[in-house]
Amino acid sequence: MAQKTKFDLSKIRNIGIIAHIDAGKTTTTELILNYTGKEHKIGRVDEGTATTDWMPEEQEKGITITSAATTCYWKGYRINIIDTPGHVDFTAEVERSLRVLDGAVGIFCGVAGVQAQSETVWRQADKYKVPRIAYINKMDRIGADFERAVESIRTKLKANPIPIQLPYGMEKDFQGIIDLISEKLILFDEESEGRKFFLEEIPPEYRERAQLAREEMLEKLADLSDEFAEKYLEGNFTEEDIHKVLRQITLQGKGVPTLLGSSLKCKGGQPLLDAIVRYLPSPLEVAPQEGINFKGEKVTVTSDPSKPLVALVFKIMAEEHGDLTYLRIYSGKLAPKDEVFNTNKRKRERIGHLYLMHANRKERINLAQAGEIVAVTGLKYSVTGDTLCKKPAQVILEPIQFPHTVISLAIEPKSNKDRGKIEEAMKRLEKEDPTFEWKQDPETGQTIISGMGELHLEIITHRLLHYYKVEARVGKPRVSYKQTLEKAVTVEEEFDREQGGVRHYAKVKLHFEPWTPEGKKTFVFEVDRRLTEIEPEFLAAIEEGIRSTASGGVGWGYPLINFKATLLDAVFNEFSTEVAFSAVASFALQQAAEKSGLILLEPIMKIEVTVPEEFMGDVIQDLHARRAEIEEVQKSDNTSLIQGKVPLSKMFGYSTTLRSLSHGRGTFTLEPYQYAPVPPQELPEFF
Repeated sequence: MAQKTKFDLSKIRNIGIIAHIDAGKTTTTELILNYTGKEHKIGRVDEGTATTDWMPEEQEKGITITSAATTCYWKGYRINIIDTPGHVDFTAEVERSLRVLDGAVGIFCGVAGVQAQSETVWRQADKYKVPRIAYINKMDRIGADFERAVESIRTKLKANPIPIQLPYGMEKDFQGIIDLISEKLILFDEESEGRKFFLEEIPPEYRERAQLAREEMLEKLADLSDEFAEKYLEGNFTEEDIHKVLRQITLQGKGVPTLLGSSLKCKGGQPLLDAIVRYLPSPLEVAPQEGINFKGEKVTVTSDPSKPLVALVFKIMAEEHGDLTYLRIYSGKLAPKDEVFNTNKRKRERIGHLYLMHANRKERINLAQAGEIVAVTGLKYSVTGDTLCKKPAQVILEPIQFPHTVISLAIEPKSNKDRGKIEEAMKRLEKEDPTFEWKQDPETGQTIISGMGELHLEIITHRLLHYYKVEARVGKPRVSYKQTLEKAVTVEEEFDREQGGVRHYAKVKLHFEPWTPEGKKTFVFEVDRRLTEIEPEFLAAIEEGIRSTASGGVGWGYPLINFKATLLDAVFNEFSTEVAFSAVASFALQQAAEKSGLILLEPIMKIEVTVPEEFMGDVIQDLHARRAEIEEVQKSDNTSLIQGKVPLSKMFGYSTTLRSLSHGRGTFTLEPYQYAPVPPQELPEFF
């Protein structure tokens, strides 16, 4: 039964759960769902019963692979939650989630503190200016240290954590939480899985420590708020004043309220929910979205249901009976059967059904409005990053940028029947996952798939073989090389051909040069300011011709990146077409690659290895043999944390080597960092 959803925008919280792998994101989400009445039983990751880990691959491996959206209610507030993956191979899921979220809960392990992927997701949240609160989890674990975890947030993330709680007990003796605002001890009833909790006076042996921590909290708040400083100095403030200033500081990005608990032991869920609704923003409190209209002018979009519809497509799930498209609505309203306009594709679309999502379960609704995250069916042309509007709001919002693939492998169908099935499956997977790429090798007939890491490709091939039922042979992973120009060159190229009885003409003069990338952008196209008479559609065709040729590969066949193209001159006449300008730009880039020469680039990864100190020497020696550059070694409690950079080509099978070197006690993470020239002595054999 479809239901109306008209909710006070000030009572909505769109939040993400972000963290390093195994910090407890999914377990914390399960705790929240249970305490808000959404689920009757707390799901367990290790049992494969977690609500948001619904994919068979997630249940099998015990990790989150795809971001899952769900909705719950707490004290009159509606909380839309996206549980994001923690493994670096699936960082694109975090990227697109943070693009549409208003706030986030950063979860950290009480033992390890800030870990490699913690830094990555924190930087992603910084990029989108997402206000955050921090939750130090696993306080019941051996080696848990709240102060050390807080300090790692301060030093590694350059953030300003503001602890508002203290642990009562530590490690196996962790029993509850001391709340520094109410000055009460919170104890959780284990028989009810923490649903019942009790407020008590702080025990005498903790009072002095709690008082010192409270004073430190208040002084921090006074330093960050003149209004609160005045009340603090006068001694005239209430608990509500503390909550108010914490909210202001969080929304301004000046501080991060920091809580603690043990989600597995069901301790800390209710205070965390209170913090989410108290300190994180509603859709009304986030900065307006920026975009451009069809005149190229900058426009802003505010959360207002009375304005025309503007929504962003941020995720697509391929389903048996049609795609499920996830939207963040920034203004206006949306209902089933509405006609919308995709401003990126300049195509009309019609909404089918409208849903609130609960992981892979759907709740039919008949109205959604600004500030909401929903899913729809019926869209044919829209992909991740597209903007949907209703006239007159024809605006294109800033798209979502994703990292480059770094690893690939070959897939070969066992029969001609499977060749078509592979192609169909590839198209669906590509639509779901913006960091998945594929192409056909015309010489071998193989399909080359590319992704973010070995696990990413493993999951894709598993889905291909088991979900899409494709019979295929799968090759071994290999590095995804790129290439760039060796030097600057200027080329002229002319295109004058008759195709299908129609003449096509174009002539261009283009300057190509190496270029330092900005963020994820690796190619820039500019037009000489003296060139003013060329039609806009011809300019777009030139840029697309260069872009498609660069991505398809020139020279050695690898994608061309990190270059700039400047159009110096263009000649056109009555026979000129977009086809001609696209083709002539493509030929110009191929000519430029020949004249300039090419440099082969390989992916360099950030690596972080954690091993017992006794094995550190052997591990570092092995990393040096893999051309690793060790940047820092940190020692803590007989454990060494080794950080550095290493070529991906040297890291295949490293997990087996590390297990052997550390007697099964070492762990590591790899994260894409940059592309760099391959040393001459390391060039592949065919060079």
